[in-house]
Amino acid sequence: MDQETIIEKTIDYVKKVLFNAEGGHDWWHIYRVWKLSKNIAKTENVNMFVVELGALLHDIADSKFYNGDEKIGPRKAREFLTSLNVQEDIIIHVENIILNISFKGDRHIQKFKSIELDVVQDADRLDAIGAIGIARTFSYGGYKGSEIYNPEIKPNMNMSKEEYIKNNPPTINHFYEKLLLLKEKMNTDTAKQIAEHRHQFMEFFLDEFYEEWNGEL
Repeated sequence: MDQETIIEKTIDYVKKVLFNAEGGHDWWHIYRVWKLSKNIAKTENVNMFVVELGALLHDIADSKFYNGDEKIGPRKAREFLTSLNVQEDIIIHVENIILNISFKGDRHIQKFKSIELDVVQDADRLDAIGAIGIARTFSYGGYKGSEIYNPEIKPNMNMSKEEYIKNNPPTINHFYEKLLLLKEKMNTDTAKQIAEHRHQFMEFFLDEFYEEWNGEL
C-alpha cells in the first residue's frame, strides 16, 4: 500500500474514532495540527510520512479521557498501522511521538527526541494558544465543569506531572499553568514566529477579561 493511501485511510480512521469527541480534542483539532505540521515541516529536514502519521494519530486516545492511561494511544496507533502493514520502524517512531508530545507540567523531562516529534509537538502546542487555544480551553473547561475564574484560587506553577494531570482549576488558571508557557517551548523557528502572535493575542484577551471582570469596561 502506498503512503498516500495509508494517509487517506488514517484520516478516515481518526474521523471515525473521534466522532462526537470533546470539541477541543476532536477531528478538527487533529486536522489543524496535521495542516500546521506539514507547513512547519517545509523548512525542516524530516520524514514527512512520519510527520503526517504522527500528527494524525497523536490524540487518537488522549490519556486525560482514559483516566491518565498513556499507553492506550500508542497501542491503538500500533494496531491500526499494523493492519495497514506499515513498516515497524515507522510504527515505533509514531508511538514515540504519541508518548512524548504532551505537556505534562513544567518539570516534566521529555525522554525521546526527533525532528519529526519537534514538528508535530510544535503544531500541537500552537493549536493550544491564540484564538483557537482560548476557544479550546473554555470548551474543555465546560466539559470538565470547571469555574471560569475564581480570584481566590491561584495558579499552581510548581505541579508535578501527576498533579498536572489530576488538576482541575478554574479555566483562567490554565493560561498561567500551561498556555502562556508554550511560546518558550517551541522547537522550530517557524513555530516560534507563529507563537509570538498567538501569545500576544492571549495576553490581550486576559487584559480584557480582567477589566471586564472588575467592571472597568
